[in-house]
Amino acid sequence: MAGKDLEIDRLYTVSTDAEVPESRKRLGNLIFWGATLLVVATFAIQALHVAGIIEFGWENWRPALYAVVIWSVALCTSLVISRGEAGKKLLFVLPAFLFTIIMVIFPTLFGLYIAFTDWNLSSFAGQRFNGTANLVQMWHDPYFWNALLNMVFYVLAVIVEYAIAFGLALLLNAEIRARKFFRVAFLLPFMLSPVAVSWMIGKSLAEYRFGPLATLARQLGWSQPAFFTDPIIARMSMMMMDAWTYIPFMMIMLLAGLQAMPKEVQEAARVDGATPWQAFWKITFPLMLPVSITAILLRIIFKLKLADIVINVTSGGPGGATDTVTSFIYREYRERSNVGYGTMLAFVYLVIIILFIIMLLKLANRWNSANATE
Repeated sequence: MAGKDLEIDRLYTVSTDAEVPESRKRLGNLIFWGATLLVVATFAIQALHVAGIIEFGWENWRPALYAVVIWSVALCTSLVISRGEAGKKLLFVLPAFLFTIIMVIFPTLFGLYIAFTDWNLSSFAGQRFNGTANLVQMWHDPYFWNALLNMVFYVLAVIVEYAIAFGLALLLNAEIRARKFFRVAFLLPFMLSPVAVSWMIGKSLAEYRFGPLATLARQLGWSQPAFFTDPIIARMSMMMMDAWTYIPFMMIMLLAGLQAMPKEVQEAARVDGATPWQAFWKITFPLMLPVSITAILLRIIFKLKLADIVINVTSGGPGGATDTVTSFIYREYRERSNVGYGTMLAFVYLVIIILFIIMLLKLANRWNSANATE
């Protein structure tokens, strides 16, 4: 009876890695490293061929794609052979891993390679490796630094947007009539595409000759109401259109935080005789700090990608006054067909964004820690 039970238990026993023979492990490792060597060699040969260093190569990168497919199949096979049941479990995670490699890591590495090439689609010379020439060109490019300086003003505008969003959230959290209607109405701008906002406001309402805003400005005494010809006014107009679109995003996050706050604390403050301002500054605002920081950080990320409204309304003008880094990179691709230089700008801007967000997160953590100790 005991022998029979032992035999039945073995049917439900999952084999471990230790039970896999060494010969199978060696075979699995051989398949994996052989496929890895194949894909690395394919990419290296094609990259050297495109750079003009060697003559042997292919007309396009299709063989590299085939090599990646072969490597993926070999990876799955080697896992099953060398790890047994544990390898079969890893197969469930493998599709997401391969998707990340093929759709994220590979395009990033390929883009990094393009960033160090002289590749203009309007030139017959084709793609040529030029080392750090794109970095040198970027360092001496006044239009890039002008766009980067404009981003400082755009990001600083987030503080004003946060104050407006917080005020709207407090208003919609109060007991007012038609509160549900106003919540939906204030969310409508966020439901619109930035392209639609740029055409609806920038190209229609603020149009110089027949736009309603321009007509109203003339009646109020502004003889030449050009919203997008003066550098300062044009930049402010871009900020207001972008703020009108994304303030509801911050407002809805802050409103959710206000509704999640414990009502007992606010009621206790009223009983103790605190004024509305004291209750806000001493209770509401400190309790809302985590939500506020999250809303501000997300809004800054959206702001750093600002391009749609600028491209459609002013194309960065006048004289680059409204240009953003993203719209400047877009023009390098779209109008100048400068793929190599535009890719280098995109990578440098990505590094700047990552460092800036990391710094903001550290400052936010320190601020939260300081307020928690108090």
